[in-house]
Amino acid sequence: MEAIISLLLTIAVIFIALAVLLSFVPLGLWISALAAGVKIGIFNLIGMRLRRVTPTKIVNPLIKEVKAGIDVGVNNLEAHYLAGGNVDRVVNALIAAQRAEIPLTFERAAAIDLAGRNVLEAVQMSVNPKVIETPIIAAVAKDGIEVKAKARVTVRANIDRLVGGSGEETIIARVGEGIVTTVGSAESHKAVLENPDSISNTVLSKGLDAGTAFEILSIDVADVDVGRNIGAQLQTDQAEADKRIAQARAEERRAMAVAKEQEMKASVQEMRAKVVEAEAEVPKAMAEALRQGKLGVMDYYSMRNIMADTQMRDSISKLGPKDDSSKQDKSR
Repeated sequence: MEAIISLLLTIAVIFIALAVLLSFVPLGLWISALAAGVKIGIFNLIGMRLRRVTPTKIVNPLIKEVKAGIDVGVNNLEAHYLAGGNVDRVVNALIAAQRAEIPLTFERAAAIDLAGRNVLEAVQMSVNPKVIETPIIAAVAKDGIEVKAKARVTVRANIDRLVGGSGEETIIARVGEGIVTTVGSAESHKAVLENPDSISNTVLSKGLDAGTAFEILSIDVADVDVGRNIGAQLQTDQAEADKRIAQARAEERRAMAVAKEQEMKASVQEMRAKVVEAEAEVPKAMAEALRQGKLGVMDYYSMRNIMADTQMRDSISKLGPKDDSSKQDKSR
């Protein structure tokens, strides 16, 4: 009985050991590689485990490259994996470039992948160009009319400039700048509407793809519309501003006139006060002259008679027209 138990324990230990060994040693993956004609040793796979490299991430791309006739090598693939790259995507990009007859080395593809760009998408874009649509861009012609344009830019990925080259945002910004320049230099908005290809020709002649990861193939104006009359609006705003300035100056002149009038009224009142003060001094002077004998009583009465006669004549002159009208009424 004890012999049977020990035999069962031994078998269990052997099974556990085999399970642990098979989980650590990718025996099935090694067999698949041999069946595909990929020469890789079992100890290389064990070494990958020790270096914390997932063997399937290396062996499966290695099988694809061997079948495609590309010689990269296990060490290069493993080094790219340890650097944080996507080995499978790089191998797929190499295969796609080979089929499309695009010169692409593993070093260049690995550099593009480590730079954060999708190297497979770049290869596909080199074969099948991409269309980038710009937003609606508004510009003003010399006649003051706003023109709104939208363009479609056909670009192809430039493999040599993928590392360090700018992206789609730069292309859109440069095309927008070209549209604004073209419309702004036009004498009339009608010229832009009649010849929208002038925008494409101007933009293409500027070499807008310099320093970018793309090569511009064509620029097509998708839509051109007429916007607001910016010139008239600016003239209206200027006229309104001039009106406000004129009103402010008129208000300033009115305020100065009011201040001048108030000043003149104050001067008149001051003069009247002086006249009243002077008239108040006349009786005092006459009384003093009578006391000192410089003015006689008869002279005083003569002066009073002259003043009374003057006042009477003034009254008669003011009532003259009324008297004439009354006489005419009596004669009738």
